[in-house]
Amino acid sequence: MAEAQSTCYGTPLRGRLENGVRLPAEGSNFAVYSLMGMALGRTYVHQAVRDIVVAAYEATRLSAPGRVFVYGETGRRDGGPFPPHPSHQNGLSVDFMVPVLDSAGRSVPLPTPAGLRFGYDTEFDDDARVGGLRIDFEAMAEHLFQLHLAALAHPAAGIDRVIFTPVFLPKLFATARGPYLKKHLSFMRREAWVRHDEHYQVDFSLPCLPMATR
Repeated sequence: MAEAQSTCYGTPLRGRLENGVRLPAEGSNFAVYSLMGMALGRTYVHQAVRDIVVAAYEATRLSAPGRVFVYGETGRRDGGPFPPHPSHQNGLSVDFMVPVLDSAGRSVPLPTPAGLRFGYDTEFDDDARVGGLRIDFEAMAEHLFQLHLAALAHPAAGIDRVIFTPVFLPKLFATARGPYLKKHLSFMRREAWVRHDEHYQVDFSLPCLPMATR
């Protein structure tokens, strides 16, 4: 049976979603932040966004071998309000937990225990370090690069903006992919409602119907 096509309405700040689909729980180089969160229905996206995210992870597996990634919350199956997030309402927003390196320089998943609000309460210092871990900006930049390419390859899709704490943007732009990201992606230049240091939010762009459409 053919998969029903997703339809987005409105914007990430005020929207809804029809026929949302779940992101996969895991792949060869990525995993969901919490199986509990997935079971509670907090990892739904527009069908096109799922395809872009999966394609980008596969491309990153080849371009950045050995790097591992974790994605966070996305939205509800039908979209709409998604506490505590003020956005994530129309299936086009995905939180990606920052890739990290351990003290030996190995790529490891960012820990996302319930006690740290599934990773969202992790606080990196000014050097982008916490508890023996440091943000792998090269891996993050490569992932964003591949997300952009995958979005461009999908009909009518793109990336609207990336939300990441402005304090760390110079480190991101100093990577091999940094100049490309600075030129082709739009980054929020002020701090968001909460500091986005343990994750980066990507808002994708797709043609969505107005909220009044039923």
